[in-house]
Amino acid sequence: MSSKYEENIILPNGKTVKVITSVVEASEKDVDIAVEAATKAFNEEWIHMDGHKRGRLLNKLADLIERDIDELAALESLDNGKAFTIAKSADLPLTIAVYRYFAGWCDKIHGKVIETEHDKFCYTRHEPIGVVGAIIPWNFPLLMQSWKLAPALACGNTVVLKSSEYTPLNALKVAALFKEAGFPKGVVNILSGFGPTAGAAIANHMKIDKVAFTGSTAVGRSILKASADSNLKKVSLELGGKSPNIIFADSDLEVAVKWAYQGIYFNHGQCCCAGSRVYVEDSIYDKFVEKFKAYSESMKIGDPFHNDTFQGPQVSQRQFDR
Repeated sequence: MSSKYEENIILPNGKTVKVITSVVEASEKDVDIAVEAATKAFNEEWIHMDGHKRGRLLNKLADLIERDIDELAALESLDNGKAFTIAKSADLPLTIAVYRYFAGWCDKIHGKVIETEHDKFCYTRHEPIGVVGAIIPWNFPLLMQSWKLAPALACGNTVVLKSSEYTPLNALKVAALFKEAGFPKGVVNILSGFGPTAGAAIANHMKIDKVAFTGSTAVGRSILKASADSNLKKVSLELGGKSPNIIFADSDLEVAVKWAYQGIYFNHGQCCCAGSRVYVEDSIYDKFVEKFKAYSESMKIGDPFHNDTFQGPQVSQRQFDR
C-alpha cells in the first residue's frame, strides 16, 4: 500500500551501485494503521483460531517459500550482497526449517493442572500477548524475519514487523506469501522504514504489547527506555556482541585457520557473533598468520551470483567504509 508519508527508500545494487528499485517508506502514521489492523485481526479472528489451523498455515507458508527458493535467494543476494549459493543452501533451508518447527508447536502450547487440596482446582494457562512489534536488521533478512514471526504467530499473536531500510525486498516478498498461504488479513503487517521514525513509533506505541528487536546495543537501550516511557510493554533484545577466537599450540592448525576465517568473513563479516579478534599462542603465531593469509587469498570475493563467490559486496556504502 502507499504510505501516508509519500516517501520512498531507494535501493542500490551493492555490486554495480545502480538502483534496483524503490519501496515505500513507512511513517509513524503507517505504524498506527498497521497496529490497528493487527489489533483488529487479533481480537476478531486470530485469537479464536485453534492451534492446529495456525500450524497448517505456517506449514503452507514454508511450502511456498520452498517453491520460490530461487527467487528468494536471488532477492537476498541483491538486497544484502551475500552469495546466491550460500543464500540458497544455508539461509533459505534454515528459514523453511524455522517455520516448520514452530508450526509443530502451534497445537502443543498449553498450561498444566497443579496438584493441590482436594477442594481446589489449580491450573495454569498460556495465552497470547496480543500485538507484537518486531524490528529486524539487515545481515540475515530472511532468517531474522522468520525468527521474529514464526514463534509469535505460533503462540497466537499478531505482528507488526519493520525490516531494515537496507534490505526490505524479501520481507515484502514473504508478506505476499503470507497472503497466498491464507493468513487472515492484518495478522502479519510488514513495514519498510527507518529506525528513528517507524522503529521508534513501534517501540513507543501504546497498543503494542511486546517488542522484539535484533540490532545494536545503543538502539536496544533506547527501546527499553521507550517501553518504560510508554505502556511498559514486554521487550526481548538480541544485541550484537563479538568475541575473540583463541588458538592454542596443540590445535589442528588447518581446521583452526578455516574456522577463524569463517568466524570473521562469513556473511561478508556482517554477523552478530563474528570472531573479530584472534588470540594465537606465541609458538604458532607466525605459522598461523602465514596459513591464514594463504587461506584468505584463496577465497573468491566478487559477484554474488557467481557460483564460486564466497563473499559478495557489503550491504551498504556505510558498512563498506567502516
